[in-house]
Amino acid sequence: MKLTFRWYGEKDSIPLAYIRQIPGMTGVVTALYDTKPGMAWKEESLKRQKELCDQAGLAMEVIESIPVSEDIKLGTKMRDEHIQNYIHNIRLVAKYGVKCICYNFMPVFDWLRTTMHYKNEDGSTSLAYLHEDFLKVDPHNLHLPGWDESYSQEELQSLLKAYSTISHEMLFENLVYFLNKIIPVCEECHVNMAIHPDDPPWDVFSLPRIISNEEDLDRLFAAVPSTRNGLTLCTGSFGASRKNDLVHMAGKYAKEGRIHFAHLRNVRYLGDADSFVEAGHLSEGGSLDMARIVTALVENGFDGYVRPDHGRNVFGEDEKPGYGLYDRALGACYLNGLFEMAEKRKRRLL
Repeated sequence: MKLTFRWYGEKDSIPLAYIRQIPGMTGVVTALYDTKPGMAWKEESLKRQKELCDQAGLAMEVIESIPVSEDIKLGTKMRDEHIQNYIHNIRLVAKYGVKCICYNFMPVFDWLRTTMHYKNEDGSTSLAYLHEDFLKVDPHNLHLPGWDESYSQEELQSLLKAYSTISHEMLFENLVYFLNKIIPVCEECHVNMAIHPDDPPWDVFSLPRIISNEEDLDRLFAAVPSTRNGLTLCTGSFGASRKNDLVHMAGKYAKEGRIHFAHLRNVRYLGDADSFVEAGHLSEGGSLDMARIVTALVENGFDGYVRPDHGRNVFGEDEKPGYGLYDRALGACYLNGLFEMAEKRKRRLL
């Protein structure tokens, strides 16, 4: 596997020099953050990002993400123009050595939590979804942690109204339409598309979710068979649903060559059936067996990109929730150990 780390560009408070010091780190996962979804990226901006990574000794082979515009998801009259811009962006990132694009097809919200500062017993804080708090949210006057700066109330209500007529089936058809347009270009450019699962993996505010479980994935891969049409295995997103068997899914889709990227993190289930908190990466810290998940990946031939996903704020760090340095670096070291053990066992070196 290739160990990577999320980096938000020059405005990220965590410098590339620090990321480079994490044992086993090979590259960063980044994007351009100055371009609206649906628009064409500027080559000079991407070139600058690539040069900075090269200077730091870190590869830039994964983009997370080239956002899919709401017009593409809704299937409006603007979608074909936006898809052509997306194709432009695929060709552009391929020119600069990108091998994998992580993206999602979630309407409006590509993640949702009810608090960004859940206090854990050890004093750390982390992102959490408490269903009882979610039920108190007024959909006609939405104020959500991390989203108030992204949409005005007018924009948000307009989007919710637009999606009120979009069924699960329609959204899925729009995803397939999008993929059928771009996958031939991915084949040509040797770029893998890795769809990120719904986060959390159930409908919110009556917005349809279509990449939430094994059945959804099987349907998607049957509709667009090319293995360039693949998956970002996000254990925290799939794992938020207690119905998903992450060990089975990791092994199945690794064997099929569908997992191009893995976000590996743990969650701890709380009392309510849909409530969870993002825990440290260690298996015993949460509800997911990270050792068995990694073993399933390795034993079934996974050799793609991995990144430690959301971390807690620990050691007094007060960074962007989920994206501090310390806990993600700890997670990276833990994942290094899991992969080393699993790979040596596979090769019968132990």
